[in-house]
Amino acid sequence: MKYVGLQTQIWNNNLKSTILLVMFPLVILGLAWLFVYFTRPEYHTISDVNRTFLTMAPWLIVGVLIWFLIAWSANTSMIRRATGARPLERKENKRVYNLVENLCIASGMRIPKINIIEDDALNAFASGINDKTYTVTLSRGIINKLNDEELEGVIAHELSHIRNRDVRLLIVSIIFVGIFAFLVEIMLRSFFYSSMTRSRGRGSDRGRGVTMLIALVLAIAGFIITSLFRFAISRKREYMADAGAAQLTKRPKALASALEKVSQNSRIEAVTRKDVAQLFIDNPKEKKKDLFSFFNGLFATHPPIEKRISVLNQF
Repeated sequence: MKYVGLQTQIWNNNLKSTILLVMFPLVILGLAWLFVYFTRPEYHTISDVNRTFLTMAPWLIVGVLIWFLIAWSANTSMIRRATGARPLERKENKRVYNLVENLCIASGMRIPKINIIEDDALNAFASGINDKTYTVTLSRGIINKLNDEELEGVIAHELSHIRNRDVRLLIVSIIFVGIFAFLVEIMLRSFFYSSMTRSRGRGSDRGRGVTMLIALVLAIAGFIITSLFRFAISRKREYMADAGAAQLTKRPKALASALEKVSQNSRIEAVTRKDVAQLFIDNPKEKKKDLFSFFNGLFATHPPIEKRISVLNQF
């Protein structure tokens, strides 16, 4: 895949971040309008639906905004807790610091924080939303089992994510998809509780059950739409970070070799959350090849590592 240039990629990702910031609230508002339309049969005109919708819309917007701000400010600590990462001190591993600093100097970047995950698996990720929080996190396994050129390629890949503003874009998408995931869970719990209540004879309001079912369907639809959009963005960013690393180190085959080793053992035991797992250079929660590879591909956060290695070998 041809590397389109740093400034172009940064501009594209900033544009996508803006689109995401606008799109997700619009999807939520659109689903809210459909909810009012389908669950209030007594409304005979669109104007009746619009009046109710306009009453509830400000509350929805404020709720989404508060959720976003809390998640935005807490994402760094959340990721650290979810991965079991801790700061890596310079005196613990000067080799890693030298590689990071040399690459940052060569690319004109500010040196990010460096964290380590105490796990023998091979994996790494970048995180953060600004210069104060940008972090490169490496597993103990990837530090110990890769040679200098391979580890440099992996670090350059993660620094490319930071340079391209991929990490900020991904955090935005994770937050909004998380909102839909929460709504789906609430709707599921409410729907099943309502069904159990009616089955025990404590209620006979079929209309309420239909309302809950419609809400559930709409929430699931929103979750699927936003997830597909997020996954497509995530897959492309991996190719671009690979290309950025190849451009920065001038050794694409070293990164290809590193990815080959990573693919053999990338599962970090501490990582159980799928939204956090997609930050890694190889998603430790992603399914490998099976009969449903096509459908898995639609919801995959990373392109097949074999394809990434093949592209790198063509540089």
